[in-house]
Amino acid sequence: MKLRAQTSTTLKAKLSSTLKSWLPILQSGMGDLEETLNGFGLENPYFEVKSGIVDTLSTQSIAYKKQHKEKMRGAKGGKSLEGDGIEQFCIQEESLEVLLLRQIEPPLFPTRNSQEIAKKIIENLDNEGYFDGDCVVIAQECSKDLGVEIYASEVEKIRLRFAYLEPPGIGALDVMESFRFQLDHLDVPSDVYGLCLEILENLQEHTRFKNNPLYPQAMRAIQSFKNPPALDFFQKEVAVIPDILVLEDKDNIQVQINDKYYPSILIQKQEKTDKNSIQDAFIKAKIKEARDLVDALEMRKATLYKIGLMIVEYQYEFFKGGEIKPMTLKDLAEEFGHAPSTISRAISNKYLECSRGIFPLKNFFATAIDEETSNTTIKDFVADLIRNENKQKPLSDSKILKLATERFKVTMVRRTIAKYRAQLNIASSSERKKLYKMQVKD
Repeated sequence: MKLRAQTSTTLKAKLSSTLKSWLPILQSGMGDLEETLNGFGLENPYFEVKSGIVDTLSTQSIAYKKQHKEKMRGAKGGKSLEGDGIEQFCIQEESLEVLLLRQIEPPLFPTRNSQEIAKKIIENLDNEGYFDGDCVVIAQECSKDLGVEIYASEVEKIRLRFAYLEPPGIGALDVMESFRFQLDHLDVPSDVYGLCLEILENLQEHTRFKNNPLYPQAMRAIQSFKNPPALDFFQKEVAVIPDILVLEDKDNIQVQINDKYYPSILIQKQEKTDKNSIQDAFIKAKIKEARDLVDALEMRKATLYKIGLMIVEYQYEFFKGGEIKPMTLKDLAEEFGHAPSTISRAISNKYLECSRGIFPLKNFFATAIDEETSNTTIKDFVADLIRNENKQKPLSDSKILKLATERFKVTMVRRTIAKYRAQLNIASSSERKKLYKMQVKD
C-alpha cells in the first residue's frame, strides 16, 4: 500500500506539466507507442525515438542465427549449410493470389485465353477462397479484353480446373463442391473415393454408411478437408506484447513493467547560441517538450504498474487459479482521481502476462452480472459445460441457462446464453450434434 501511495503522489506532481503528451502516450498500445512518440517528433528535431521492439527482436534474431549457424556447421560431413539456413530463415510466406497465379500455366491452362479467364476467376474469389463471381460478366470482360467471343460455359470449364490447384478446394462455389475438389487431391483407393462421394451427397445422414468396412477410412478423409479452403491464408494474428508481467515466486506475486520492449527517447545536446536570441528560445522550448515526453513515458509505466498492482490485489484468487471477480473501472478511477473514461482508454489495447497466459486488461474489468459474478465467469462456465457435454445429447441454451442460474444464483434470460455462446464461437446444440456425429475414432 505504501508503494501505491508513493506512485500516486509522483503521478500527481508530474501530471500538470506533461498531461498534454501523457494521455496520448498512455492510450497507445505497445505496438502503436513508437508511432505516437514519432508523431510528437514531426515538429521537434531535438529528440529521436529508439525502438525497443526492433532492438529486442534484432537481439533475438542474432541469437537465433548464431545458434542456427552452429547447428549447420555441425551437420553431417562438416559441410557448412549457412547459406541455405539463412535463406530458409528469411523466406516470407507468399499470398494466396501469388500462389494461384504461379499455377496458371500449361498444361492445365495451355492457351492465353484460358490463362486470362483463370486470372479473372482469381480476382473473383472471396476472402474464404470461394468463387463469388458471375461467369456471364467474366465472359463479357474477357471477350472485350481478348478481342474474341468468350462464353459463360467456357468460364465455368476453366473454373472447374481449379479443382487441381493448391490449396485444395479453392475456387469452389460452396462447401460441398470444395469438399469434392479436396477429395480429388487425396491419394485414396477408388472404392474409398466412391464411398466418400456417396457420404458427401448425404453428409447429414452419413451414419447410415457405418456398416461399410471402409466407412472409418472414408470419414477420416472427409475430416481432413479444410473449410474454408483459404483457411491457411487467413491473416495471422499480430504478436501480442504485454505491458504488465505478473511473476510468481512460491507464495509471492510480483508486478513488473515489460521494459525491454519500451522505446527510449534520445535528446540532442543543446547547441550554443545567443542566450537572448529567438533561436535559443526555440531550442529550449523544444528540448523541454522532449523532456516532457520522457516524463510522460515514465508516467505511462508508473500508471500501468499501479494498475497491475491493483489488478493483483483485486484479482488475487484468479492468479492462484480461481475465477475473475467483478471489478469496475470506477474502482480504478477513484484510486487515480480520474474519470472512468480515462481509465478505460488507459487499459485499452493493453495486455497482462501471467502463469495462466496473456490477457487483455479489459478482461479484469468485465461487466458484473451482480456484485458477486462477472460475465467473464459465466462465459467460462458455459465453455466448460459444452467442453464436457454428452456428445450424444448436446446441451441446449435453455439447459445451460438452468445450470448457470443454479450455479450462480443470478437472473438471466436464454438469449444471454446464446449471446455468450456466439461470442465464444460455439455452435448451437443442433449444429454441435451434427459435428459430433462426424467425429470417428481411429
